[in-house]
Amino acid sequence: MKIDFNKNNDGLVPAIIQDATTKNVLMLGYMNEEAFRKTEETKLVTFFSRTKKRLWTKGEESGNVLHLVDIKLDCDNDSLLISVSPNGPTCHKGSDTCWNEDNSQKYGFFSTLEETITERIANKDTQKSYVASLFAKGINKVAQKVGEEAVETVIEALDDNDELFLYESADLLFHYLLLLQAKGFTLKDIEAELKGRQK
Repeated sequence: MKIDFNKNNDGLVPAIIQDATTKNVLMLGYMNEEAFRKTEETKLVTFFSRTKKRLWTKGEESGNVLHLVDIKLDCDNDSLLISVSPNGPTCHKGSDTCWNEDNSQKYGFFSTLEETITERIANKDTQKSYVASLFAKGINKVAQKVGEEAVETVIEALDDNDELFLYESADLLFHYLLLLQAKGFTLKDIEAELKGRQK
């Protein structure tokens, strides 16, 4: 890895720190060549502090270290993307990230959909919300709806109409997310179960 530490005439390159699991950006720091070598050797992310004018290993006082997983160099050889496994909050102010964000696993649009389902259930507006209306009918009705959608998905899978198959698949997934919440679970719980089965 040929890093251009001299591009900015200060011997430093930016190091973007990303959680290896959640893919969330945790912080930005700077490394000189010595900090980079120490990070590689110790497997604990070490920066060059521009204010203290010295090397500092993240978490050296708090214990909230960043365990090195992987390092990638950008196309101009002058910035790093460092994947880590954080041991506690990353920000010195106690938050998960330096942008005061929760470092939780996100599933793109599916997380947004889960949040919408949660809000509709909480609002309990059974007149305006299909989700609230179905949820109010109880677990048996929600489970029954998932069963119906599963059967419809299987039927369409055996046919040649891909558009209908995708439509029914979306219905199935939507109702399954609702069933998960009715049982007190989320996609994170399913992820944990599947991870536990990995060999």
